[in-house]
Amino acid sequence: MADKTSVNKSSKEEQLAKVSRINMIRSILPIAGLIVIFVLFNVLTNGGMWNSRSLLLSQVYVVVIAAMGVFFIMTMGGLDFSQGSILGMASIVVCLLSKTNIILAVLGGIVTGAAIGAFNGFFYVNRKIKSFIVTICSMFLFRGIIKYLTSNAPIAASMKVYDYDTMTFKLIVTLIVLIAGFVVFRFTKFGTYLKAIGAGEKAAMFAGIRTDRMKFLIYVLSGAITGLAAFLNIAKNGSATANVGNQLETQILIALVLGGMPISGGAKVRFSNIIVGSMLYIVLQNGLRMMGMTTQAMQLIQGVVFLVFVAIFADRQSIKVIK
Repeated sequence: MADKTSVNKSSKEEQLAKVSRINMIRSILPIAGLIVIFVLFNVLTNGGMWNSRSLLLSQVYVVVIAAMGVFFIMTMGGLDFSQGSILGMASIVVCLLSKTNIILAVLGGIVTGAAIGAFNGFFYVNRKIKSFIVTICSMFLFRGIIKYLTSNAPIAASMKVYDYDTMTFKLIVTLIVLIAGFVVFRFTKFGTYLKAIGAGEKAAMFAGIRTDRMKFLIYVLSGAITGLAAFLNIAKNGSATANVGNQLETQILIALVLGGMPISGGAKVRFSNIIVGSMLYIVLQNGLRMMGMTTQAMQLIQGVVFLVFVAIFADRQSIKVIK
């Protein structure tokens, strides 16, 4: 009996050690992938990747900020495919209000994003419709409104917005958002509750977490964060066209998965998934473009890479409970 107990204990220890090694590899893989891809494209483009680092940074701000809201949603096991439409609607509001006051334009973008987030949250929480269905519907709904509002011509912003299209300003805003998000996620009950809901909503309810209120507020918060990102988007582009924010939701999803984000959320998520994944996506996209790849070839390669990372980081035991 003692020998059998010893064997079982040894077997469990081996399994725990194996799981620990796998988790370590999973945590290192995105960072290693970022370094390898950057170095590889830098060699293939004869230093072009390093020389265009300022361009890379100018593209990553909007993705990083908007990805943080989706990160919170995915942590609790949800999905959001409406981020591009949220950015588009908020960008239109920013353009219109910028002609009156810049601060009002920023607040208008945030409120617009929060309102659409509340729209998603209402149908998700109160009407009990799956998150991916709700957000796909709102994606098409608001994308249609965007195209209608910009059908005659792009909506131009005030020339004053270009004063904020500086590396310093965008870096400061991004750092403030990331630091605030990190502190709240890591050192408050907010992050603990999100992980608990993602790991098991029923268990979280029995633990006293008001899951419905939490889920609704997360969608509002995510929309508000993307509304802020809309100002940086307009500061860079100066106007809102029919395609503003187009495919942003795809970019965010790919970026988070490339950063090691488990698509079903839960306790395995790491805040670094946002930064590493966004940088990895931008480097991959620009590297392929510098190599002269066609749009179709770029989409094919990105799709293959995305599928590989999903296969690596997917939690097969909880993937079926995406809400």
